[in-house]
Order: sequence, then structure tokens, then C-alpha cells
Amino acid sequence: MKLFSDNIEDLRTLYITHLKKALDMEQKITKALPKMAEKSTDPRLAEAFRNHLIETESHVARLENILRDITGETDTETCKVISTLVSETEDSVKDAGDDSIRDITLIASGQQVEHHEMAVYGTLRSWAELLGQTNAAQLLDSILSEEKKADELLTSISHTVNTTAETDRSYSVTA
Repeated sequence: MKLFSDNIEDLRTLYITHLKKALDMEQKITKALPKMAEKSTDPRLAEAFRNHLIETESHVARLENILRDITGETDTETCKVISTLVSETEDSVKDAGDDSIRDITLIASGQQVEHHEMAVYGTLRSWAELLGQTNAAQLLDSILSEEKKADELLTSISHTVNTTAETDRSYSVTA
């Protein structure tokens, strides 16, 4: 497995490449979140996905601004990780046996995405700081904070949804 493309010569190039992948990631997430909200049966979960869609659209705009400032363009590079996570989510939702299990699946998938995003934005923020890109570092840090809050919200919702699913399962098994 090749870790870096042959054209990655320095930190700036690596930074730009990963910004382009982050933009692709956020664009793909903006397409996935409405589907996730639609498939959610828990109203808080559906609302969380809809609200995060608005934030994600803002992330797209901020990344486009950063890329435009650095390169003059807003080109993307494929984020293979998010493509795989979205595909996994779609498969898991199809496989879910009932509504509560589907909601649990959606939460788990959402958190996997959030954790990936947190890793991406933490790295990009650090690189921006090293490269003296103070404004970009601040924007990336604000996105990172929003991703952390989204993850915390999903964790909070999971406490109820997971318990409900287990109660429903126990009832159906013993009935």
C-alpha cells in the first residue's frame, strides 16, 4: 500500500492535498446527511443530522475559502475513507432489522465519520500552524470544535436510543 503520492514533496503540498480531500469528504457528507436524517426514526437523531448538514455546508464553504486563498482554486481529491464509511453506512442501514437497530446503526456510523473528521481537522490545523497559516488554522480549529460537538450530541442521543433498542429487543425475545 502506497502511503503518499509521488508528487508530495513538502509539507505545503501535503497540506494542500489533504485540504482537497477534506473538501471532498465534506461534500460527500452533505449528500449523506439528508439520507441519514430521513432513515432516522428518533426525532432527536433526525434533527441532529439535519442541523449538522447546515454546519457541514458551512465547512464546505470554509474549506473552499482556505483552498482559494492558498491555491486560487477549489479542486478536490477523492477521500477514499469517507467513500468507504458512507458505503458501510448504507449497507448497515439496509441490514438493520428494525427501527431502533437502524437508529443505533446510524449513530455508530455518524460517530465513525465524526472521529475521522476530528483526526483530519486536528492534523490540518497543526499543519496550518506550522506553515504560518494563522487564519486557516483558526478556521480549521472552529470546524474541529463543531465536529467534536456533533460527536458529543450523538453520544448523548445514543444513551436513550441504545437503551430503547435493548428494551425492545428484550421484550420481543421474552414475549
